[in-house]
Amino acid sequence: MLIIPAVDIRKGKCVRLVKGKVDQETVYFNDPVQAACKWAEAGAPLLHLVDLDGAFAGVPKNLEIIKRIRKSVDIPLQLGGGMRNLETINRVLSMGINRVILGTAAVFNGELVEEACSLYGERILVGIDSKEGKVAIQGWEQVAQKGIVEFARELEEKGVKGVIFTDTGRDGTLRGPNFESIMDFLDKISLKVIVSGGISRIEDIKNLLNLGCSNLEGVIIGKALYDGSVDLKEALRLVGAKRCKQKE
Repeated sequence: MLIIPAVDIRKGKCVRLVKGKVDQETVYFNDPVQAACKWAEAGAPLLHLVDLDGAFAGVPKNLEIIKRIRKSVDIPLQLGGGMRNLETINRVLSMGINRVILGTAAVFNGELVEEACSLYGERILVGIDSKEGKVAIQGWEQVAQKGIVEFARELEEKGVKGVIFTDTGRDGTLRGPNFESIMDFLDKISLKVIVSGGISRIEDIKNLLNLGCSNLEGVIIGKALYDGSVDLKEALRLVGAKRCKQKE
């Protein structure tokens, strides 16, 4: 299982939000490149980058910072936030980003999902953000009338190989993951899954490992790393650190 630090970017800074709410923001680094370098130097196999401004605006807003991160670290990067058309996907992948994460666009534009997967295969991921079992969209400000398992199965039919499953009610809260919902989701689909939301201590990672799900690819950790309640090197030792295979 991959341990994947998150680098969330808003207004040019590395931040963490609570449940995606911009009025509950903590700034950890004035320059997100510093955060990316810190986690890369500590041994992270992959970084999860989120353009929060892009998620709300529908178009990437921090690509210059993303470019600087790409030049500063030599590990794979995945990026989400504002990926809503093929032109943007092409542009981001051409910058050297290894995997692109579709969010809102995947709910409303199945043709985009199919075309992107046809062109780029496993370099295309889809974020499934769960809010009480439904798919949250538009930077988590709205909820689509579509169940998360139903949506995942639709994505698989369109060629998607992997998804990022986030419990929006736990993200940034340090309350621990919702293991029941994670297990239920993993059991009902065959896609590779990266889970996110609520990691607060090393025991949470042990509990994810103990689920024994073969389709659990990794876990994204944000606030717990920045606050120091989870030590990245310890987490990497726990899972037996390995480098994420780059998709190029």
